Amino acid sequence: MLRTLAIAAMVVGLDLPQDKELLRLERSRITFLSEAPMETITAANTRSTGLLDPATRSFAVQVPMAEFEGFNSPLQREHFNENYLESAVHPKATFKGRIIEAVDLRTPGTHTIRAKGELSIKGIVRERIVPCTMVVSANEVRITGSFDVALDEHEIRVPRVVQQKIAPVVQVKLDLLFSSSPAK
Repeated sequence: MLRTLAIAAMVVGLDLPQDKELLRLERSRITFLSEAPMETITAANTRSTGLLDPATRSFAVQVPMAEFEGFNSPLQREHFNENYLESAVHPKATFKGRIIEAVDLRTPGTHTIRAKGELSIKGIVRERIVPCTMVVSANEVRITGSFDVALDEHEIRVPRVVQQKIAPVVQVKLDLLFSSSPAK
C-alpha cells in the first residue's frame, strides 16, 4: 500500500526520498455542498489516498471522483460523473503542496495552519491556500478545513436548464487523518 502511495505521490510531484518517514492518509472524508435556489446537493468521499512528509511539511492527496456518494438521486450522481466532472477522463482530483506555517509535525498540539498548493480538478490546476486546523498527536496528524471551489475555474459547465439547481460555487470540507502506524 505504501509503495502505491509513493508512486501516486511521485505522479503528482511530491519528492519522496527513500529514507524519510512519511505519514500515510489513514482515513479521509471529503464532502461537497452545492446550495442553489432550487436544490441542495451534498456528497461525500472516504476513499482518498495521500502522504504527508513531516520534515518538509509537504503533502499530496488524490481523490477518486467516481467514489463520491450521497446526492439526491442516482441520476444526479451519474450526471456528476459523466457530464460535469467527466470522471472517466479525469478520474482523480489532486491537491499537492506544503503547510505554510513552520509547525513541527512531530510535537503534539493543535495549530491553525494554511495549506498552500495546486488543486487539480478535471486536469485544470489552480493555486489554493486552504485554512485548516491541524491536531498533532502520537503517530497521527489530523487536518480539517473547508474552502470554496468556483465551478468555472475548473471548466465545469452547468447547462442553463439546471443553473437554478447547481450552485456556481460549491463548499468543500475535508477531514484527513495521516498516520505513521502500520495499516490495520
